[in-house]
Amino acid sequence: MRIARDGIQYTLLGTAHVSKASADAAIAMAGDAQYDAVAVELCPSRTDAIRDPNAWRRLDLFQVFRQGKTGMVMASLALGAYQRRIAEQFGIEPGAEMKGAIETAERHGKRVLLVDREVGTTLKRVSAAVGFWQRASIFSGLLASLLSRETISESEIEKLKEGDILESTFSEFASSSPKLYQPLIAERDEFMALSLRSQAAQAGAVNVLAVVGAGHLKGLAEQLKSGQGDVATRLQQLNEIPPPSLFSKVFPWALLVFIVGGFIYGFMQSPAIGWGLVLTWILTTGGLAALGTVLALGHPLTVLSALLGAPLTTLHPGIGIGMVTGLVELWCRKPSVDDLERLRDDVQSAKGWWRNRVARVFLVFLLSNLGAMIGMYTAGFQIFRALT
Repeated sequence: MRIARDGIQYTLLGTAHVSKASADAAIAMAGDAQYDAVAVELCPSRTDAIRDPNAWRRLDLFQVFRQGKTGMVMASLALGAYQRRIAEQFGIEPGAEMKGAIETAERHGKRVLLVDREVGTTLKRVSAAVGFWQRASIFSGLLASLLSRETISESEIEKLKEGDILESTFSEFASSSPKLYQPLIAERDEFMALSLRSQAAQAGAVNVLAVVGAGHLKGLAEQLKSGQGDVATRLQQLNEIPPPSLFSKVFPWALLVFIVGGFIYGFMQSPAIGWGLVLTWILTTGGLAALGTVLALGHPLTVLSALLGAPLTTLHPGIGIGMVTGLVELWCRKPSVDDLERLRDDVQSAKGWWRNRVARVFLVFLLSNLGAMIGMYTAGFQIFRALT
């Protein structure tokens, strides 16, 4: 498909992400002398992962926790494990056509344009677009697909022929949720069109080959033809992380006021009632957070940190007990180089998550947080019942 705009000729090549024929076509066209630049449906971080699949070996876990990127890394591990399963089953790495196009373009001295939005930004906008329960459903689906050892079905492969790893993972949710479809697919079509126009103009390109998944071909073409307005401004808007909803801002503080107010009211009734409520909170939140840590096979000191820390962190809207337990587990059981080297293989099985020290840190983070959250609502309900 060819589209001309602003003096630049764009040739859009729709590919199937698990097709050797698509990979061969992308490589052949990327080497064609008529194109002076090659654009691919990748962001910088996904490109880095393709170029260096062993980048996990240099993962700085302390920085991951300190920067609040734990959930993002877990999602990346899930997507990577799904991709490895496909590679093992069908003998072709998803995205081989993108990698081939990049390598061929560079070998011929052509500019490579990475036009997709950063996967982290897309996932954050997906998370912001849906409610709590749908986020939980998506995350549990991700986790289930990550731990599953079942073979990839033909229907899943057909989805990959139209979209990519990211889209196929969320496809069952996106098909029934316009809120999810918008940031995952529609926004990326617009972003890629704008990014393609911007980067092609900056590179001084005249004839550009754009290699994209077949599922984006129609949307990208429409955006290239009809997109209006200031390119830079709209790109900035599509890169912004939506602010938290008013409810998500207010609810944690309202819960804090309710719990602390319950303690105060209990003490006003009698010291015995007050201390009983405090003890209920400590045992329920701390106990369930510790239980989650035990299920993750955390170190005894990590379990203790969950028991003692959860009653306090559940009262602070900005701190989760997983941040504490994850760092304590890291300190108690420092991952070895071997753990980092085996990480991509180990996360493909449930047993591997408990065996690998890096993966187990993430399990500690997840299950201690889950336990503390359940404990917080359970204890809050118990306090409410005790005071009514």
